[in-house]
Amino acid sequence: METKFIDLTNIKGQQRIVEEKIEMAANIIRTGGLLAIPTETVYGLGANALDPEAVRRIFEAKGRPQDNPLIIHVPSAQWLPRFCEDVPPLAYTLARNFWPGPLTMILKRKSIVPDVTTAGLDSVGVRCPAHAVTQAIIRYAGVPIAAPSANTSGRPSCTTAEDVMEDMSGKIEGIVDGGPCTVGVESTIVDLTVMPPRLLRPGGLPLEDLQRVLGEIDVDKAVTAPLEEGEQPKAPGMKYRHYAPKAPVTVFTGNPRRTAQTMVQRMTAGSGVICFDEFESLFQGHETHLLGPVNDKEVQAQRVFDVLRTFDESSVTEILAQCPDNRGLGLAIGNRLKKAAGFHVVEVEEESIVLGLTGGTGAGKTSALKAIEDLGGLALDCDAVYYELLNTDAGLRAAIAEAFGAEVFNSNGTLNRKALGELVFGDSDRLDQLNDIVFRFLRPELERRIAAFQGKLCALDAVNLFESGIDKLCDCTVAVTSPIEMRVRRIMERDGIDEKYARLRVSAQQQDDYYRDKCDRELSNTVDTPKAFRETAKEFFDRLIGQIKEDKANGRR
Repeated sequence: METKFIDLTNIKGQQRIVEEKIEMAANIIRTGGLLAIPTETVYGLGANALDPEAVRRIFEAKGRPQDNPLIIHVPSAQWLPRFCEDVPPLAYTLARNFWPGPLTMILKRKSIVPDVTTAGLDSVGVRCPAHAVTQAIIRYAGVPIAAPSANTSGRPSCTTAEDVMEDMSGKIEGIVDGGPCTVGVESTIVDLTVMPPRLLRPGGLPLEDLQRVLGEIDVDKAVTAPLEEGEQPKAPGMKYRHYAPKAPVTVFTGNPRRTAQTMVQRMTAGSGVICFDEFESLFQGHETHLLGPVNDKEVQAQRVFDVLRTFDESSVTEILAQCPDNRGLGLAIGNRLKKAAGFHVVEVEEESIVLGLTGGTGAGKTSALKAIEDLGGLALDCDAVYYELLNTDAGLRAAIAEAFGAEVFNSNGTLNRKALGELVFGDSDRLDQLNDIVFRFLRPELERRIAAFQGKLCALDAVNLFESGIDKLCDCTVAVTSPIEMRVRRIMERDGIDEKYARLRVSAQQQDDYYRDKCDRELSNTVDTPKAFRETAKEFFDRLIGQIKEDKANGRR
């Protein structure tokens, strides 16, 4: 069969030629032929949705399973009552907000829509594409167009007419070239035959946009996992291994920097790579195709099928692919990558975020640590860890005894703090000697506890954060500061001491400017109660953690 190539790109101002080509394309549909059509999402393989024989040819040309329903394309919401029963008001609300555009609605079908189009279901998927050429073809043809993606079933979808030629030349009557697809992933499919509405396939319309209009919306399990054997899909893209290149794909999810590092560790000589632009340099010597910048999901959506198809021309034995998070278009992009991988996914655990807290006594570090715990984090008071080590680490006790004499320990083996204090306080050299010993044992213990913690957030409270080198364990250091008068009052209330002694303790420590100059951030405590500061600290740390995650994802840390 000769496949006509109908070029409708770069023909502005040539109205008569445009109309002739549109009429030629529409006539293929009217006479039962197959026509590849451009949309904003991907190219579709179209036929008259009301012609059972034409629709069967779609399945034959694609090699598509017969139980995989098709979407019918209409030029406006005014066509809905022609093909759908009991159209709910919500459908028109969605159409007003998102049509033309990458949204398919599942509605009850009328009998005029044949079983072969819906795979025998009593519902039908309907969408209005945001492409002027295809809208014109539908109007000229006068019938809805059933159109799955114009690729061989199982292969990555087509986002250019050239892709379609590769898969469909000689199998269909015509291909309309309307230029590259601007969205790049198929439409979002939402089922309106159930309440609450259900997301069946993520696509070019983000879930968050739907939620703003619909409110509550369920997400079908097929979005994140394969259907069980024997389950019939209610919409395209739910059941079968789609979008797959010839080489097996493994998808890596999680922090982009961590996934890139994990992929490097997992690579073999035959590995190919799909990665974010920022990490290309890590994969030199391997065939690498770029998905787009970490934070540009529009570009990622446009490229995802292209990079998958490109690997079919290579000799790689496997493909390792980075995956965006599930926000916005990321849900659809990730769904396509995971489908390509047959849901072979490696979930890369995020490394812990470690914060270092320091500041003078009475500034509010205890309340700040409680705020960390409120956020599910691990709070480590370095002084408390040191005293625990004195009871559990014979090596630490031996090192102190060797440096300061056995008399600094009581007969029962516990540290005599007063005896040790008399030796080191007032003698800066001996104090430095003690600190060196403590820090030598303390840092590995902190590292061990951080590594053992199953959460993602840790905070280390240390007055000598920088002198000890503990700051090197931290992603960010925070100075907890407070006006002197407030610190004095807090110390008096907390420790039951008079004002003179409280002021002596404050004056004996470094002042706030010292901590401000050393630390990355400042958390200022100017509130009256520990409870109020704890809430202030929670908000501060929540924002800070988000910034650190973003910096790590973009390779800035």
